[in-house]
Amino acid sequence: MEWFLGCLGRAIDGVRETLSAVRAKARFWDWLNDRQRIVVNGLLDGFEGKLTTSKYAALAKCSQDTAYRDTLALVDHGLLMRNPEGGRSTSYSLAPPVRPLRLRGFASF
Repeated sequence: MEWFLGCLGRAIDGVRETLSAVRAKARFWDWLNDRQRIVVNGLLDGFEGKLTTSKYAALAKCSQDTAYRDTLALVDHGLLMRNPEGGRSTSYSLAPPVRPLRLRGFASF
């Protein structure tokens, strides 16, 4: 009986950890607007080429000004990073997962 209760306790602890991670990810996705979700999902699914605000606008079906604002918000929160080339050829890519993603008010995952 003692062994069984020990196993049950460890299983419950594991479920709590998993549930905590799932909740953190759900809060992250809730932070993104619909346009950002479309583009981030595209990048996670293996978007070909470089992401520019023009491509963002086409993917999200929005204006280039809106695409630029959305992109800056994603850069500010550490999800996207600006590629080295700049000026009119500025492009963005997913930030490397070297450091945990930390959004204001959200647990890291």
